Amino acid sequence: MTSSTPAGGPADTAAPAAPAAPKKAPKDPWDLPDVSGLVVGVLGGTGDQGRGLAHRLAAAGQQVIIGSRAADRAEAVAAELGHGVQGADNAECARRSDVVIVAVPWEGHAKTLESLREELAGKLVVDCVNPLGFDKKGAYALKPEEGSAAEQAAALLPDSRVTAAFHHLSAVLLQDASIAEIDTDVMVLGEERADVEIVQALAGRIPGMRGVFAGRLRGAHQVEALVANLIAVNRRYKAHAGLRITDL
Repeated sequence: MTSSTPAGGPADTAAPAAPAAPKKAPKDPWDLPDVSGLVVGVLGGTGDQGRGLAHRLAAAGQQVIIGSRAADRAEAVAAELGHGVQGADNAECARRSDVVIVAVPWEGHAKTLESLREELAGKLVVDCVNPLGFDKKGAYALKPEEGSAAEQAAALLPDSRVTAAFHHLSAVLLQDASIAEIDTDVMVLGEERADVEIVQALAGRIPGMRGVFAGRLRGAHQVEALVANLIAVNRRYKAHAGLRITDL
């Protein structure tokens, strides 16, 4: 003869399940850090691209140091730029900066970074170099052995945090003080979200610009190569074209 458990007996008194923990709200991708207190160094800051970036960031209130192989050359250009920009040789620029933008010519990219490995250790490095060749047909992209200029930088600077950004900006517009805003997006690539967001925030300090996450460093070649297409656009239409990413 079998027995049954009376209603209300042990079978009906199991403890209620614990309520599920509330899901953490996803991070707002436009919630970026305050970078106003960071010192930004620009290697190659006496060239057109470096000078233009230094001018725009300094005009936005960022403390900027431009670097050059010759300190006196950097100091002279810094005096021309104003806005508190300082000049130094490349090594001193790297040592004194929190974030270092690499804006040197492609031909000197590897040699420059190799010589500054110690000074750039622990720094956030932003590579904006575009490996390009030129022939009778115009500009064309080069592909370094490492895959891209940014990946070459990462290989040469194992103790630095390397990102890639600021590839598609017109040096002419950057340096033109009569232009209040630069209407463009900046594609930012990197391995660590926190580092990418710092660079996005720096780009966003320049009026008209947005910094947009565009993937990991392995995608840097496509971003660098696109500059060859923009050069073709600019030559055909007599423009200084940039990029805007829609639906963001």
